[in-house]
Amino acid sequence: MHPVKSLLVHLDGTARAEARLRLAHQLASAYRARLTALFAVAPRYPPLLPLAGGVPLVPPAAAIDADHRAHAMATFERTRDAGAPECEWLELNGDPVICSFARRALASDLLVLGQRDPGDATGLDVPGDFVECAIIDSGRPALVIPYAGEATAAPQTVLVAWKPTRESARALTAALPFLRGARQVHLVCADQNADYTQSAPLEVPNYLRLHGVEHVREHRWLTERDAGNELLTLAADTGAEMIVMGCYGHSRARELVLGGATRTVLESMTVPALMAH
Repeated sequence: MHPVKSLLVHLDGTARAEARLRLAHQLASAYRARLTALFAVAPRYPPLLPLAGGVPLVPPAAAIDADHRAHAMATFERTRDAGAPECEWLELNGDPVICSFARRALASDLLVLGQRDPGDATGLDVPGDFVECAIIDSGRPALVIPYAGEATAAPQTVLVAWKPTRESARALTAALPFLRGARQVHLVCADQNADYTQSAPLEVPNYLRLHGVEHVREHRWLTERDAGNELLTLAADTGAEMIVMGCYGHSRARELVLGGATRTVLESMTVPALMAH
């Protein structure tokens, strides 16, 4: 198992960024890992004003929202002053947000990202598909923190969603430190070609036992047509404090096409989700 030695947390101008940063500090302390906070938002372009004879020849320069940067910096400094472990501050300067963040993420073992809150206007300078693109473009596992509810660095009940895919396998491997510390691990499988009356494949519980995860409770298979909602319902029923799952999607004609369960969980989750592509 590759140890977690480098964490990258995304900061923006939202109030929820502080919860992400504090959780990232807790993880860095537990893993004795290097932590980097990257302030990354999209610049705003002032509207072009019509002039006599046409529009300006030179488009106006883009600008980062100064209030959002100040809020993120204050959050960073407040957490540092509270005695949190050392953390490096970085920020993007007009670079494409998703591409630049994903490039930086390549040298990180785990990302800490935030679920998009559609009701929070301070987050509108972060691209709507930032989380899923950061995971898919970087190929790095990410812990996505919900905008509502509590998040813990040491979940006692974890729900693992398994499919026989590389995305699911990568998420499972990345989650091993959390699974070993949990008191309860629930396993549910989804496979469009499976007989839904059978139990989980033996290789998954056996793999977990090899890594010190002894007690795994298996559940009925998810149906492919509504796996996302069924997974969220099971998370609520089991009292899960974290969901572990693959992140499914691909780019088609510059548009990100997500798997149904991935989109449902990212939109409606109320507990952290550890995802990998």
